[in-house]
Formats: sequence, structure tokens, C-alpha cells
Amino acid sequence: MHSRKSSLRLVPAALLGMALAAVPAVAGAQTVAAPGTSVSAHPASALSPAAAAGLDDPAKKEIAMKLVSSAENSSLDWKAQYKYIEDIGDGRGYTAGIIGFCSGTGDMLDLVQLYTDREPGNPLATFLPALKKVNGTDSHTGLGSAFTSAWQKAASDTVFQTAQNDERDRVYFDPSVSQAKTDGLGTLGQFIYYDAIVMHGPGSDSTSFGGIRKRALSNAKPPSQGGNETTYLNAFLDARVWAMKQEEAHSDTTRVDTEQRVFLQKGNLNLDPPLDWKVYGDSYHISS
Repeated sequence: MHSRKSSLRLVPAALLGMALAAVPAVAGAQTVAAPGTSVSAHPASALSPAAAAGLDDPAKKEIAMKLVSSAENSSLDWKAQYKYIEDIGDGRGYTAGIIGFCSGTGDMLDLVQLYTDREPGNPLATFLPALKKVNGTDSHTGLGSAFTSAWQKAASDTVFQTAQNDERDRVYFDPSVSQAKTDGLGTLGQFIYYDAIVMHGPGSDSTSFGGIRKRALSNAKPPSQGGNETTYLNAFLDARVWAMKQEEAHSDTTRVDTEQRVFLQKGNLNLDPPLDWKVYGDSYHISS
């Protein structure tokens, strides 16, 4: 089931750096390094106990992929989405793959280009000129059924699967986790940031990730500024709900209300299983 896919899709990947650069910086914040790396000096009192954890831990990352897939695809089997492709009528052309790459927003073009760089002559390589022409539109010109068939064929290729994973990480996962660590957030907070970027994109307008974070910062301090983590995350989720309600396609806020809020209310800042939640009325469970 893909009818719940976001309609506010993403800015071209090339703009990601500029978009995150436009997000207001947290005064005095320094990046909290992942476990096993050197950590910049950071006042101990500024960080919550959960901040030592990381969504980039393989087990936690797997949980994050399942949580997003429950909301985006109504399934915990996120790896089954490599082959997914359809036009969901949101003005972004085709939506496809594990994170909803779109033919109209640039990230699908970047993905197919990466795949072709790694494996010339792949089933999608011949569609690069058409993808360049339709970028920024909802057009199917030069694509159509031949393209969707080629996508599904390519999905069984581990090189294409790896390319999808890598682009997901480069454009969405790594930047959101990095920003959350800079804000002193633990694993749940890192996931909350990641899910927001997946749906809203990394831009700086009021309904993109940057604008949501800015609104949250105006109401609460993050741990990196000495604030309480739970208080700040509630402010961020409040800001996200506001942003979701600005668009009819986003107006169902259950992925916040009956998923992320549930974990936060239970004080599960490390996002430790077992996890039980609902999205759009469907129940999900992760035991380990």
C-alpha cells in the first residue's frame, strides 16, 4: 500500500548542502561523534544520557528503516520496496524505491546516474536523457511502461540496491542524524529528524525540515544548549504536526501521534525494542 506516500517531495539532491546550511545554527553546538570515533569537547551537562546512542548503529538503523516503511509503505519489509514504482498523482512524476525517489525532483535522476556510473549498460541507463528532460515536472515523456519495467528489473540487481541505500544515506539519513547529534539528541531524536526529512525534504521554508526545526528552536532549547531533550522533542513534533496540517496530503498525523509520541511518552529516548505503534490505524511490532 503506497497511497500514504508524501506529496511534498524533495528538493534536488544538489541543493541539500545549501538547504541544511540555511538551517539556523545552534549556538555553541559541536558535533557529537559516533561511537568509536573521537568526540569533540562538549559540556557533559549539555547532553542527555541518550545522546551517546546513535541511529547509525546497524541494529538501530534497521529499526529506523522499518519505522519509516510502516508509514510510507504500510509494511515493515523495507527491502521489498527496491522494486516499487508508481505515479501517485502528487505532481512529482514517478515515486520509486526504498525512500520515494521522484522523477520530478532530481533525486531519482541522481540515483540512476550513480547506478550507471557503477554499472554502465544497466537496464535504466538508456533513460537518463529522458529523466533529465522531465526533472522538475510530472511528465512521463520518454519513460512510461518501458521505464517502470526496467526499474523493476533493475531492482533485483544488488548494484542498484546498494545505489539506493547509498543515495538514501547521502541525501537523507546521514545529514539528519548529523544535525540531531549536533543538537545533542539521542537515538529517538535522530529518528524523529530523519523521518521529518524523508517526508518534508531538507529545505528551509516553513514546511520543510529547516523550517520545522526553526519553529521548534523558537519554543524550546535542545540539549546542546542545556535544554531538556524530551521538552525539545515535543516542541519539534508540535512544529512538525503544524507543518503536516498545512497540506491535505499530510494532514493525517498518526505517524507522529501514534508512533513517535508513543516512544517519547514512554521515555524511550534510545529507541530500544520491543516497540509497539500504529500508523493510519494499522498496528506494528518490533520485538528485537
